[in-house]
Amino acid sequence: MTTSAVTVDTPGSVRTRRAAADASARAARLEALLGDPYDPANPHGLRALFAADARRDVPAETEALLSAEGIGAEYVPAAHGGLLTRADHLVRALRPVFRRDLALGFGHGITSLFAAGPVWATGSAHQRRYVADLLLTGRRAAILHHELAHGNAILRDEFTARPAPGPATPTGPADPGGRLLGSRLLGGRKDVIINARRADLQVVYARTDAARGPRSHSVLLLDPAGQRPEHVRQLPRVETPGMRGALFSGLEFTDCPVPADALVGAVGEGVPLALRTFQVNRSLVCGVVTAAADTVLRSAVRASAEGGDGLVLRRRPKPLAGVFADLLACDSMATVALRALSLRPAGAHLFAAAVKYVVPDLLREDLEELATVLGAHGYDHRAPEYGALGKLARDLPVAGLGHAGSASCLAALVPQLRGLAGRSWFAEDEPPPELFRPDAELPDLDYRLLSVAGGGDFMAASLVGSAARLAAAHGAGGHLAALAALAEAFATELRALQEQCRRLPAAAAALTDPAVAVLGDRYCRVVGAAAVLGTWEHQDGTDPFLADPAWAVLALTRIGGQLSIPVPDLPDGCRERVLEEVVRRYRDGRSYDLDAVALAG
Repeated sequence: MTTSAVTVDTPGSVRTRRAAADASARAARLEALLGDPYDPANPHGLRALFAADARRDVPAETEALLSAEGIGAEYVPAAHGGLLTRADHLVRALRPVFRRDLALGFGHGITSLFAAGPVWATGSAHQRRYVADLLLTGRRAAILHHELAHGNAILRDEFTARPAPGPATPTGPADPGGRLLGSRLLGGRKDVIINARRADLQVVYARTDAARGPRSHSVLLLDPAGQRPEHVRQLPRVETPGMRGALFSGLEFTDCPVPADALVGAVGEGVPLALRTFQVNRSLVCGVVTAAADTVLRSAVRASAEGGDGLVLRRRPKPLAGVFADLLACDSMATVALRALSLRPAGAHLFAAAVKYVVPDLLREDLEELATVLGAHGYDHRAPEYGALGKLARDLPVAGLGHAGSASCLAALVPQLRGLAGRSWFAEDEPPPELFRPDAELPDLDYRLLSVAGGGDFMAASLVGSAARLAAAHGAGGHLAALAALAEAFATELRALQEQCRRLPAAAAALTDPAVAVLGDRYCRVVGAAAVLGTWEHQDGTDPFLADPAWAVLALTRIGGQLSIPVPDLPDGCRERVLEEVVRRYRDGRSYDLDAVALAG
């Protein structure tokens, strides 16, 4: 663990602390407004949210509260009048919503940011103003994805904007800015779109070139209010297995005129824009779904407890410590990915894909463990104290896009493994410590700087550096020696991956080889472990529990077990130390994440 040196405040560092404090203050206010989630009389509590889910409806009263609070400003960059500065601050501000209901968080707002991403990345000044005004006034944007291989219903089917005779008529929401699309007619059908009926703006990834390739699609901004009934048909609502209150339905376009000024960026820029903005979306999803799992762990602790203030755990306490360690690991991975978007925008794409691959998988396994504690109670939505398990088990695959999400992450990673093994691993410099320090000064998130290629592999370098620094602790005994052994084990695994990845075939062949997917899986878990090590190593001692290696040892032991690499036995007292913190946070009403914030109720 490193300690903070004495520093002199600069205008930037003061601004950083102020922005973090503002996000924390907004989160605290939202937590208080949403109230005690376990109060049966609370219209924003779990009982009410579960009831809305059972009705397959939105929790209208809670949505109204969020709108009144102006939550749409969270999705608008500060430069355009909103509150969005850094992605890690955004997750901090939104966690009170997602701790209660994933569907609420996705359905009410964060998918509007996913839709707006291309505009923040490359939209004209007029387009940015238009979208900012829309979100700041509480309206929604819907994203109409292009079709992906291995796609689920959300990513299946697509739209085509084909050339049409006649002059272009720039009457849409965007300023052409010299980038007119030309006269096009939009056609096609997609059955599963979140907020298709409620959106005030449609962001469409439409095919504009029949040829396959990276320039096949373009991004269009469309105003639903200007669409005639003969050109667009609202399709019936779709009953999805999870996030039932998020209102999925479809749209079918038939020769719908596309305003010439609807184009975002350049013709054929849709796929590159998707890849650039998906890294933000992936990182954000991991941050918010981890918050949702917090509620399930709290339910399991309640189910395991007996006694009053003493809180004696009597039923299967072992899974509680392991799941808590996993949540801290997931939070470490997500937070580092979110901070990398600001600090390393040219290279954040690689780690964002790795985190998005690992975190939903870890959380799925955690829910299975917690089910052994909760039993049938975990699926009883009439009991808000326990029923969050069943709902999150249904919602998580939808939020993470299930197999489609995992496949797309591997598709982003696998073609780069051979090159990284040859030029980056064990050769690249470590990232700056600001990547891991929560109080460090970072630039604001700037979508325009994000890249989808190059940038090296700073997390592999971080792992190598952590292992080297911890090597001196091998003889220290206890938790620190175990952490040193684990760091060495993961660095050894990276060395083995390097030898195998150097022998990979060309990228196109690698994508079709199942054995290469296994290498991608192993790589993702190795760099995920690097985030855990880096997060522990840069604690400043403010939180004694996070400064103790016990949680990192338990988390890395579990990840190492998934990789089947040699890991040391847990040292005496390790699991007990983590379990002690589980109980303390439950008793004190603190969240099960790196921030340990106070919760309502």
